[in-house]
Amino acid sequence: MAVRIDLNISLDGFASTTDQTPENPFGDDWGRLVSAYAATRTMREKVLGDASGAGTTGVDEKYASGYFEGVGAEIMGAGMFGLHANPDDQDWRGWWGDEPPFHAPVFVLTHTPRPPIEMRGGTTFHFLDATPEEALARATEAAGGKDVRVGGGVEVARSFIAARLVDRLHLAVVPIVLGRGQRIWDDLRGLENDYDISSEVAESGVTHVTFTRR
Repeated sequence: MAVRIDLNISLDGFASTTDQTPENPFGDDWGRLVSAYAATRTMREKVLGDASGAGTTGVDEKYASGYFEGVGAEIMGAGMFGLHANPDDQDWRGWWGDEPPFHAPVFVLTHTPRPPIEMRGGTTFHFLDATPEEALARATEAAGGKDVRVGGGVEVARSFIAARLVDRLHLAVVPIVLGRGQRIWDDLRGLENDYDISSEVAESGVTHVTFTRR
């Protein structure tokens, strides 16, 4: 069992965007940040519901397909689930439709827990007010020996890294400059000392950097 994080970040280290509006809740910058991943065959099928087989099949696809392999449980923040935009909507069930792409228990960290939501395809959202260590214990038990993925957002990912709980950190460094948002690197000076690091450049220009705990 390993604890994994996969994030898309800009050249200047931002993994979140700030140009969202009520009419465009993700913002144009988010589309720029994830465009190469969203174009892969795996992401088109598993996230966008495109079963035609279309999509890129190069280095980005290798990491996109690996994103879903061997994961038995997911941890995410309230923002990733969308509670920040829908704080009073008890019927809000996330961004992903009736069959989310996780197909495993998902533990949502929030200061305002609510009852679990069972979705099609094996995904059940559980809402916890918990520390990273407490959430990881719950997720590890639910994962049944498979990996636990910490999905985001940035503050959640950074808290797990700072607590030395992450075994593999994969960052897809996208060749754009955002200049604002939340940076993955803040308060993580010396992170590289605990990991072996490899990198691979995709056809899209995205550099995939992987930190693997020694």
